[in-house]
Amino acid sequence: MQKFKYLGHILCQNLSDDSDIMREVKNMFYRTNVLIRKFAKCSLHVKLTLFRAYCINLYDTALWKRFSTATYTKLKYCYHRCIKLFFGYSRSYSVTNILLELGLPSFNTLMVNSQITFDSSNMRCRNSISHAIRELGY
Repeated sequence: MQKFKYLGHILCQNLSDDSDIMREVKNMFYRTNVLIRKFAKCSLHVKLTLFRAYCINLYDTALWKRFSTATYTKLKYCYHRCIKLFFGYSRSYSVTNILLELGLPSFNTLMVNSQITFDSSNMRCRNSISHAIRELGY
C-alpha cells in the first residue's frame, strides 16, 4: 500500500486514516515521555498547562473519516495512558475520576470539539474549492 505525508497528514492509497492515527499515537507517547523526563517534579498546575499545550492539541483529527474501530480505540487508550503516566496515576485508577480531578476533557469531547471547530471555520471560508467540497458532502 502506497502512502505519503502531506502537510503532516499521512495519505494512503486506500484512503484509510489508520496510518495517520497511528502516527498520532506514537507522537502522543513521545510528547508525554518528553514531558515526564523534563517536568516530573513540577506542580500540578504547571503539569496541566504543559499537558494541555503538548498532548491535547491533536493535529488534523477533524480530517479523519475512514478508519478502523481498533485503530481509533488505540488512540483513545493512548490518551488515557498518557494522562495516567504523566500525572502519576496507577493503571487501575478510574479514567473518569482522573478527568474530573484534573479538569481535563474526555477523549470523545476532544474529538467532537475538534470536528466542530473545523466545521465552523470551514463554513466561514469563502474559497470556491472549499465550497465545492462542502457541496459534495465531505
